[in-house]
Amino acid sequence: MSRDGAAGGATVPAAPAGSAAAGPAPTRAWALKDLVLVVVLGVVFGFAYWALVQAWNGLALLMGPAGDLAQHLLLGGWLLVAPVAVAIVRRPFAGVVAEVLAAVVEFAFLGSPVGPLLLVAAVLQGAGSELPFALTRYRRFGWGVFAVSGLLGAALVFFWSAFRSGWYGQDLFALRLGLQVLSGLVLGGLLARVLVRAVVRTGVVENYAIGRAGGLR
Repeated sequence: MSRDGAAGGATVPAAPAGSAAAGPAPTRAWALKDLVLVVVLGVVFGFAYWALVQAWNGLALLMGPAGDLAQHLLLGGWLLVAPVAVAIVRRPFAGVVAEVLAAVVEFAFLGSPVGPLLLVAAVLQGAGSELPFALTRYRRFGWGVFAVSGLLGAALVFFWSAFRSGWYGQDLFALRLGLQVLSGLVLGGLLARVLVRAVVRTGVVENYAIGRAGGLR
């Protein structure tokens, strides 16, 4: 019996050349479980980000006169939830939504000193971190894409922070930028992929897009 249900010699028309390699385009529609997971990630990382603020304050004290640079060294940690969410659910704007939710938890419930302006930073961080994945149509999740994600997320929010804090024209401008993008690469990019791989090994995300795709590719 052939695939169209006809008997015997009936044949199915051949697929166009190259279609088997490409495969069907993955769906981009959000399911309820995707939204629930992104909300959970946002809440969890909101608490983690608040804890990172405490680490920032402690590091700034330890660094003495150079303490103002501590924020750049740790900035990549505030980028983590976006690539994690994108890699697992593989839905448009998952990174932005996750970052915004984490920011809401951080300032509305835990009292971040940055206040509501944190939402602006969250949108920039999420957009910058998600863009490299979006450019691959959410199909590539290698080390390089994660690295670019961290770099772009850190750089995009840096220029907003530089405007808000008056860093333009300062002697330390280049140093601030260099430290922040390096932190974004390591903490917001490479560490994010390590975390996603660890989550995949637990088996808890098998029913999400990352599980159906066989993990990180």
